Amino acid sequence: MADTLLSIEGLTKAYPGVVANDDVSFTVSEGEVHALLGENGAGKSTLVKMIYGLVKPDAGRMTMRGAPYEPATPHAARQAGVAMVFQHFSLFDALSVAENVALGMEEAPKQRQLARRIREVSETYGLPLDPDRLVGDLSAGERQRVEIIRCLLQDPKLLIMDEPTSVLTPQEVEILFETLHKLQHEGTAILYISHKLEEIRTLCDNATILRLGQVVATCDPKTASAREMAELMVGATLHTPSRAAKAPGDVVLELSGLSVASANPFGTSLKDITLEVRSGEVLGIGGVAGNGQDELLAALSGEAPARAEAVCLHGEAVGRLGPNARRRLGLLAAPEERLGHAAAPDMSLTENAVLTGAIREQLVANGFLKWPEAKGFAERIIEAFDVRTPGPGNAARSLSGGNLQKFVIGREILQRPICLVVNQPTWGVDASAAAAIRQALLDLAAEGVAVVVISQDLDELMEISDRFAALNEGRLSEPRPAQGLTVEEIGLMMGGAHDMEVAHVDG
Repeated sequence: MADTLLSIEGLTKAYPGVVANDDVSFTVSEGEVHALLGENGAGKSTLVKMIYGLVKPDAGRMTMRGAPYEPATPHAARQAGVAMVFQHFSLFDALSVAENVALGMEEAPKQRQLARRIREVSETYGLPLDPDRLVGDLSAGERQRVEIIRCLLQDPKLLIMDEPTSVLTPQEVEILFETLHKLQHEGTAILYISHKLEEIRTLCDNATILRLGQVVATCDPKTASAREMAELMVGATLHTPSRAAKAPGDVVLELSGLSVASANPFGTSLKDITLEVRSGEVLGIGGVAGNGQDELLAALSGEAPARAEAVCLHGEAVGRLGPNARRRLGLLAAPEERLGHAAAPDMSLTENAVLTGAIREQLVANGFLKWPEAKGFAERIIEAFDVRTPGPGNAARSLSGGNLQKFVIGREILQRPICLVVNQPTWGVDASAAAAIRQALLDLAAEGVAVVVISQDLDELMEISDRFAALNEGRLSEPRPAQGLTVEEIGLMMGGAHDMEVAHVDG
């Protein structure tokens, strides 16, 4: 048995109106990969923030190798050997890899010496990285390497990882897992948070499961099924999304040679994209983050105007129309970034419902907002999509990420689109909420809506898509039937080896 590295006993943290963590206890041993599982709002984020010194517990205690461990700041946590790779990267696009790494270090060496150390550590752990490259030019997988290398340079005893594979191709996931196994064999403990339960089964030695802030179970992920773990997380039988087989109808959305320059200097411009999406069809679009997903959603929603004929809805050229005009015609979209793009953080849920629903829900008359109707629309979203919130008057930022995601997706679905485009519909959402969102998208398709799902979750795309295409450097592969596609074929499509090499795999 390995020695206990971190021991947590009775950790409790309460906020006004909610107990985020209630008497949480578990241990992590040296060299152990320990999964922390739970649905959105279960208390995972608060717990790791206490371990990393971002939040002070109200009660309970932690020990590190038997000694009291009470980090008042992340600096104190790092000094004790705890490092954390966050779900959202904290990197500056305009700085080099080495400059970004230096910003995260307590006492950074000179740039030349640091660059040498970055090369040494990145090669040792199989994560090749050029310290002189601009971060803005890196893929999502390479950006994650920067965050990991920054942690590894601190020689951590405990590495906390929050949803580390959400932006990686299957091949990059394999590389990451090899790195984590190497760290594990060197005695580093890893506390691993992910909603991808098959990954948990592959990688982790033990799992602690939280529900409503309390530890409700522990299990061995290698013997428990993904479904069993998901049902422990939600405390109920999990619904598997389904729909009846049905032939797609007429072409609803057609793109013809769509090329749009990115508004972001570090973004990816769209290059000659051509596709058709039919009534009742779900088209899944995969790809590593940063290959034109945001730009494609902007071009489809009307935020980024294009050549008029490049985007057609039911044969009508709409490429020059803005978002409101496209919404009026039934082309709706939900972007990836929840706070700031899909929802205004400090506005209430009622106000956020109005932001996109004013036209199709007729929430404005003679220039005046119809408050009762707007509130009623927000309440319908909350009820239909099980959004956990005290009420429609609460600010968007008060919701957990998963609940806000349910609100954002529900807001668009309830407006009865004829074509819906969503980017990362279940990103960071627990198994139960993800199943509900996917079922809602399948129900839309069953009603004859053309649905485009842009996602980095390949399991999701394979579960709900009729056809699959991949974005790479702003180019879209030829869509292929999703049924029967292998992970290797998908990985090649995502890497840009669309036709020749995929055909080679088939043969």
